[in-house]
Amino acid sequence: MAGILFEDIFDVKDIDPEGKKFDRVSRLHCESESFKMDLILDVNIQIYPVDLGDKFRLVIASTLYEDGTLDDGEYNPTDDRPSRADQFEYVMYGKVYRIEGDETSTEAATRLHLRPRQDPEGDCSGNSFQSEM
Repeated sequence: MAGILFEDIFDVKDIDPEGKKFDRVSRLHCESESFKMDLILDVNIQIYPVDLGDKFRLVIASTLYEDGTLDDGEYNPTDDRPSRADQFEYVMYGKVYRIEGDETSTEAATRLHLRPRQDPEGDCSGNSFQSEM
């Protein structure tokens, strides 16, 4: 599919291990099924409740449009074109603001930091996932 940069299924292994910092947000610690990856993801649990042991599909894409057409960076509720967002219960939108690599390790390690835009409920925090490939 055009525009998809990453896709995998993740298992929720722990929730808020350092304690809960926000009422409506939980920090999920997850492990991927297909790749040797760890994921730390902040989720608004009032909108999308998550339990220990749940599985979810994570897709990182450069555009929401199935045909790969780039969007203008703003959500338009009147746009009637098919969207990847139609396939999901929970969608986050943001930008990659930093990619870190560990060149000293014998295993390739990459950390990708995403900065989501503020959601309608007002909760927003930085998310990252670390891949050990």
